[in-house]
Amino acid sequence: MKDIKRTKIKELLNTDTFNREVNIKGWVRTKRGNKKIAFIAVNDGSTIHHIQVVAEKEMFNEDLMRDITTGSCISVNGLLVESMGKGQTVEIQAQEIELYGSADPQVYPLQKKGHTLEFLREIAHLRPRTNTFGAVLRIRHAMSYAIHKFFNDSGFYYLHSPIITGSDAEGAGAMFRVTTLDMQNPPKAKDGSIDYTQDFFGKETNLTVSGQLEAELGALALSEVYTFGPTFRAENSNTPRHLAEFWMIEPEMAFYDIHDDMDLAEDFLQYLMKYALENCKDDLEFLNKMYDESLIERIRFIVDNEFQRIDYTTAIDVLKQSGQKFEFPVEWGTDLQSEHERYLVEQHYERPVIITNYPKSIKAFYMKQNDDGKTVRAMDVLFPKIGEIIGGSQREENLERLKSWVNELNIPEKDIWWYLDTRKFGTAPHSGFGLGFERLILFMTGMSNIRDVIPFPRTPKNAEF
Repeated sequence: MKDIKRTKIKELLNTDTFNREVNIKGWVRTKRGNKKIAFIAVNDGSTIHHIQVVAEKEMFNEDLMRDITTGSCISVNGLLVESMGKGQTVEIQAQEIELYGSADPQVYPLQKKGHTLEFLREIAHLRPRTNTFGAVLRIRHAMSYAIHKFFNDSGFYYLHSPIITGSDAEGAGAMFRVTTLDMQNPPKAKDGSIDYTQDFFGKETNLTVSGQLEAELGALALSEVYTFGPTFRAENSNTPRHLAEFWMIEPEMAFYDIHDDMDLAEDFLQYLMKYALENCKDDLEFLNKMYDESLIERIRFIVDNEFQRIDYTTAIDVLKQSGQKFEFPVEWGTDLQSEHERYLVEQHYERPVIITNYPKSIKAFYMKQNDDGKTVRAMDVLFPKIGEIIGGSQREENLERLKSWVNELNIPEKDIWWYLDTRKFGTAPHSGFGLGFERLILFMTGMSNIRDVIPFPRTPKNAEF
């Protein structure tokens, strides 16, 4: 083949320069035609749209034409021309075709359209080639970039928090253990328990559930930092909302109170929504058409509405007076469920909602206590369809209050001595929040199962790919 530099299909579909030689490389989506001409739809992942290659069969080897089937990978040199057909503006008149890899139509699992999402989860190694997962993965990339851009442009520093940790930031206990010990014959302590002093790190360690505590340390030196990395929960849950491995964005800011924290969360989310509308138009329109007809409208809803701010007590009163029959009854002191959160957003306030001042008893030990002794300066941001999308708080900077709560929850001080130290040496007011990345992508794609917004989901009894 003539050596022509490859051009991405996305670029060719947006060009107005025709009648020039180009090269594309990609995977065949469909091939149709007659005895004289083949119409080959090729996609390279740069866009949800394919480009049509028109090949006059007499110019090519018969075996080559036969072996170009759905799923095969080809390189095409040809003339880029304006298309006379419907549905596309440009096409390529093929001059040379090279088959990189064939795909036997008898066994290629994506030979036909209309596969269920459940089936595609079983072939996660191939599902990125479908329109749906190509769109999801491009949106996921765009949001990753937008997150880094937002924080960089806002003066934050990206902090890499550890994946292996000796602390449980959430106090949930559902953690994956990291060890080099022979678990068939582990060393034992005098009391019969496993002697982790002989382990690689000399203590019991796990995969992290959150980068927050380490991010706080960074914020108390650099003022504004954020983490963006994988986190892990060993919960034996098979719901559409749970993963064992997922990604979290966790900014931490020195000198921010709870109001500053809410301002940042609102600005951050509206920035991401605007970025998606401006940069993911084709993928959003596809998902809006195929999966969720209210998707784009819902994203605009976040952009166009100022967030309503209420405290927890007000939220409980609104829910109790709503006349709605909820599956989970509400009383002061109970944690809000998704059905409660969605009612507040979708029916009562008709805008995104931020709830503050939750009961101390249902929140984590690091949240700053209010003077009433019953509530903490926590805040949750609620969205339509999914409920909570961000959880955060002003952090407790008072050493004595923090130690009191740690002891109340029976958290060993020796395990978080470094965290307590920051309250001894130059303590300062500070705040932060966490955003589950996959939950964000669920909202922005219209997918209903969290396993469909991460390339290779890790769930109970499933780590195949």
